[in-house]
Amino acid sequence: MKNYLKRKGIRVGVVVLVAAILVGACTHAHRGGQAGAARNAAASLSGPVQKAATALTDWMERIYASRFRYDQLAEENEALRRQLSQAQADAREAAELREENERLRQLLDLAEKRRDFTFEAVKITSRGSSNWSSTFTISKGEDYGIEVNDCVVTETEMLVGQVIEVGDTWATVRTLIDVDFNAGAFVGEDHHAGMLVGGFALMQKGCTSLTYLSEGAQMFVGDTVLTSGKGGAFPSGIVVGTVTEILEEAGGQNSYGVVKPSCELDTLSQVFVIKDFQVVE
Repeated sequence: MKNYLKRKGIRVGVVVLVAAILVGACTHAHRGGQAGAARNAAASLSGPVQKAATALTDWMERIYASRFRYDQLAEENEALRRQLSQAQADAREAAELREENERLRQLLDLAEKRRDFTFEAVKITSRGSSNWSSTFTISKGEDYGIEVNDCVVTETEMLVGQVIEVGDTWATVRTLIDVDFNAGAFVGEDHHAGMLVGGFALMQKGCTSLTYLSEGAQMFVGDTVLTSGKGGAFPSGIVVGTVTEILEEAGGQNSYGVVKPSCELDTLSQVFVIKDFQVVE
């Protein structure tokens, strides 16, 4: 409406301007005693002037019509951008919900197999920024019964780490590749006992080590490593990872295995705290 009024205003302005020119010409001629000549001149000029005025008005209307159309397209474009952004957000939320539902279904399967476990589902809210440790913060704490030393796993029973600090509504988890992490473990089909021990160099590679094997124990590349449950901090039988290398310790008298975690620690968004389980010594 505003653009329409602008266009009408221009048309009226042009007509008024032309009329003023004609009236001025007539008045000037009448004062000089040339009224008839003025009328003839005005009549002869009015046709071309009116055509010019009409052409000018049409030209201005086309300009404003083009501008009006441009404004409409810009508004439509912005509306489409907002709709696309909302659609993308809805799609991401739907994908996240599907993934969470799948995790919870798998957790139900795990709960059926390990009925002695009491789980608490939590979201990872932030990750530690230090190069000297591997930790993250979760969305629940003491208010949900989470305690220090609780074991943290994925929905498919893969070891993630251990709770090391708890607040009312949050907790900090040390991952299994952290330099300060350690836990009893079994390796291979014969379940030879050893210890998972973190180290700085291996942490940078996303791995940990399996060392302090029992006397006569053997391990091979490709062996699966499980938690042993020794000491009662972790349930037994939680999948830790796979032996990818066997290296000699300093001095060459002992060897240790490089263990790659079974879960992708960097991509986790939701994990599960085992708040209670049956301790088996």
